[in-house]
Amino acid sequence: MTRLKPLRFTHVFLVFIAMLLSGGLQAADTVVSRLSELADGDHRSAEQKARNKDRHPVETLSFFGIADNMTVVELWPFGGWYVSILAPFLREKGKFYAAAIDPGTANERELDYNKQLHAMLESNPSIYDKVIVTALAPGKTEIAPAGTVDMVLTFRNIHNWEWAGIGKAVFEEAFKALKPGGILGVVEHRADPANVQELKPGVAYVGEDYAIKLIESAGFKLVAHSEINANPKDTKDYPRGVWTLPPNFAMGDQDREKYAAIGESDRFTLKFVKPAE
Repeated sequence: MTRLKPLRFTHVFLVFIAMLLSGGLQAADTVVSRLSELADGDHRSAEQKARNKDRHPVETLSFFGIADNMTVVELWPFGGWYVSILAPFLREKGKFYAAAIDPGTANERELDYNKQLHAMLESNPSIYDKVIVTALAPGKTEIAPAGTVDMVLTFRNIHNWEWAGIGKAVFEEAFKALKPGGILGVVEHRADPANVQELKPGVAYVGEDYAIKLIESAGFKLVAHSEINANPKDTKDYPRGVWTLPPNFAMGDQDREKYAAIGESDRFTLKFVKPAE
């Protein structure tokens, strides 16, 4: 039997189709308008807003089909870049879980990310007071009560989980948390299909086919693919890997102008569903 390929969308129809299917043109206009307002909101730092042009949060969340009455989990939100949009968007009608890095980790960099997240949440309780912080780590896997979640999101995390050997376990927990018919939205640095490297510390570009197989092995089905976060300028062959590019600029001032002109990494954007029972 020939396997049907998931739909692929371009920028032109992306927001229209995703939101039309989840509630019509008026709902699409409302959601896009609200997401746009929050992405450029005064509650976000200048550094956060500067990355909108590379991360396309409005288009990405619209593609996944988000609605403000959903229960949503973001896995490993690090310092809270997407939290600053998701938390206020879901605050009144929905529910938002930030499944953070293990607070008991011995890794100082990971602890720093948790500190950044909590500092942001505590800085503006009128926006972040309803965020529910859980933990995602070996032995700490209840990201939200089982079968209660409409959407799980992850942004550029698969490589971290594969380095730690927990990739499949993470997606199994996401599957467990979601309701039947729930959505998993995934964004990740995309490897060159002709040069996919083993995922080990220092390698963050992930093969798209590899990611699909990994996630589907946890029970999900791929339903759509988008090029919203594609960057054809990204040659993926840098001295310090993906961290050579902005915003990290791991090479310091060396060739900084060149890397700034490339922009952030080329990324795949995938939408999966938990099949209905």
